[in-house]
Amino acid sequence: MQEKLIYNFLLYAVFISALFVFLALWFIKAPYGRHYRKGWGLFTRARLGWIVMESPTVILMAFLFIIGNKSDNLVAIIFLAIWMSHYLQRAFVYPVLMKGGQKRFPLMVIAFALIFNLINTYINGRYLFYFAPDYGLDWLTSSRFVIGLLVFLLGLAINIHSDSILRELRKNNEQGYSIPHRGFFKYVSSPNYLGEIMEWIGWAILTWSLPGLAFAVFTIANLFPRAFSNHRWYRNNFEDYPEHRKAIIPFIL
Repeated sequence: MQEKLIYNFLLYAVFISALFVFLALWFIKAPYGRHYRKGWGLFTRARLGWIVMESPTVILMAFLFIIGNKSDNLVAIIFLAIWMSHYLQRAFVYPVLMKGGQKRFPLMVIAFALIFNLINTYINGRYLFYFAPDYGLDWLTSSRFVIGLLVFLLGLAINIHSDSILRELRKNNEQGYSIPHRGFFKYVSSPNYLGEIMEWIGWAILTWSLPGLAFAVFTIANLFPRAFSNHRWYRNNFEDYPEHRKAIIPFIL
């Protein structure tokens, strides 16, 4: 009973914090990547920072699955595999492949991201692998699961492909930036963010869960303002930046 109270507190805290994050990030640019600037305290290397703040999502989710009561449930196993398909890539593959991995990354950003990742992984994993009623095998053929999975996989593909395009641009200039033109960069300035938003909207649909929805809402609150910051940055730094290109949603925003 005590854990359920703590769980519910953390769940609704994610929804509430999403509102504050959304509002704050329109005025304060998170100081990493192209928006890095001095005055944010101690820092480490970007590659190490990504591993530190993202790897707990893999470790904690695996632990929650092991100690849960659904380790023999096929749907729960598939949920775990879907989660890991993103976070194994984000925590270990992405940092190893990234160009400019020696750039500065503020410890403050790592701390905030680490706190969110631990809370978010806990509320999603503990629900799916312990609190939730058993998902029957018929869930795998339901419209919610099929549609959600398709949205997730499309988002994952856009996210990974967009990251690879950015890496290609830095082959000969690890510290500089240039205009990307391939893939979904033809339509938006931050297709990697668009892909990640799609992933977690898909996750919310395929799990049809409140913690899944909380994750999707927070992702939108976090990445929408940053996508617009990136869009303005490109326009301010490149006179020939494509005028038709939107910030985050093709042809719309």
